[in-house]
Amino acid sequence: MLIHVEGCKRELMESTGLARLRRVAGKQTTRLTHYGRKTGKPHEVTIWFVLDGDRLYIGTANVNRQWVQNVQKTPQVKLSIAGENVEGTARFLTDRAEHERAMAAIRRKYWMFRPIIELGRFLAAIA
Repeated sequence: MLIHVEGCKRELMESTGLARLRRVAGKQTTRLTHYGRKTGKPHEVTIWFVLDGDRLYIGTANVNRQWVQNVQKTPQVKLSIAGENVEGTARFLTDRAEHERAMAAIRRKYWMFRPIIELGRFLAAIA
């Protein structure tokens, strides 16, 4: 499952914000702050991300993770990547073409983990 983090407080729309994110786009992980669906308390998780043009994507092969369920209920998130912090609203990808573009970007960035990525897609398909 892939999630597009929209808006990022308009930082992605401004050239300086996008330039800041492009400087850290090669980093392997981001710290995602999400909010508990029952308590509203902030929680953090370290996950993969990819910046594709002006779109920032995060994702998981396991849709049952707590952070995924929390983001479904409360889509406001914060990301911290190598000292660059952005806020935005998560949007779950439903458009197949956009999903494939995002997956292609993830496969390019995390090519060394491709067997794991493909296994996750296979497991998601049979679940």
